[in-house]
Amino acid sequence: MNWDQIKGQWKQLKGQAQEKWGDLTDDDLDKVEGNREQLEGLLQEKYGKSKEAAREEVDQWMANAK
Repeated sequence: MNWDQIKGQWKQLKGQAQEKWGDLTDDDLDKVEGNREQLEGLLQEKYGKSKEAAREEVDQWMANAK
């Protein structure tokens, strides 16, 4: 799945994102609204990840999103 598809289906995929990253709240994910950069920023903030690590984690999640 590419990011345009994820952005278009964000409301449906939000639950999968919350399963993967349990520290992200519904409000956090509502604010992201399918914006990849904002999601990566939240991962950096909430989990103390580097920019590169957050990007890799989002890439992995995106590859497995259904």
